[in-house]
Amino acid sequence: MTPEPEPLRNVIARHGLQASKSLGQNFILDRQLLARIAAVPGALEGQTVYEVGPGPGGLTRALLDSGASVVAVERDRRCMPALAELEGEHAGRLQIIDADALTIDEREQVGQGAHIVSNLPYNIGTALLLRWLTVEWPPWWRSMTLMFQREVAERIVAEPGSRDYGRLSVLAQWRSSARTVMNVHRSAFVPPPRVLSAVVHIVPTNMPEGVEPRVLERLTEAAFGQRRKMLRSSLKALPGALDALASLGVDAERRAETVTVPDFVAIARELGARD
Repeated sequence: MTPEPEPLRNVIARHGLQASKSLGQNFILDRQLLARIAAVPGALEGQTVYEVGPGPGGLTRALLDSGASVVAVERDRRCMPALAELEGEHAGRLQIIDADALTIDEREQVGQGAHIVSNLPYNIGTALLLRWLTVEWPPWWRSMTLMFQREVAERIVAEPGSRDYGRLSVLAQWRSSARTVMNVHRSAFVPPPRVLSAVVHIVPTNMPEGVEPRVLERLTEAAFGQRRKMLRSSLKALPGALDALASLGVDAERRAETVTVPDFVAIARELGARD
């Protein structure tokens, strides 16, 4: 009979760990919640999972229990002894990389077809997501299951016309599908953050033809950089943008928050054709 794993609270206490505010850490202790998060991508038996910021290894253990092989990147060396224990328990299925997740080559470390599952550090979560959304397509990742502050999660899945709809919404939705799978109360974390959190699941889809990602990135950056202004003002510094609007029949007096994802794709395609 497999012995019950040591409670995560005991692991944290035994190693003298304390969540670092400067690293954006908040630890989840509830094993049932961690198992639910690990189950979001579906069956992980024999699959590779990439995790950023495992901390003391709560989610890491849930992923290993699901049958996955895990590549985990952690820059907080205080957590290494606890992670080394897990590595010893699951020989050959856990690789710990001591590095800053913003600096490594994920494709080189985990290969093609990995699932990303992570309780992302709050201070780098959006930067990592944008990095993963703007890679070569099809991406090296098969799905992303990510914990964010709930306000960030709402921006990722937002629809046109809502106050949360913006650049992140377009970049997350133009060639992938994004949905919120669960909300997580602050009481689930140690220490409890001031904000609520949510788990988002993102799956890549086919990329629209004739669109250069760099063009869409520039377009959305300009359009939402001054989101309260009309498109004729926010896009006037982007060469060819106003002509593209006119060619497609998009009213230049609209604001960016009212422009749908397919419309942004069409504008980017038109802009790309003019380059």
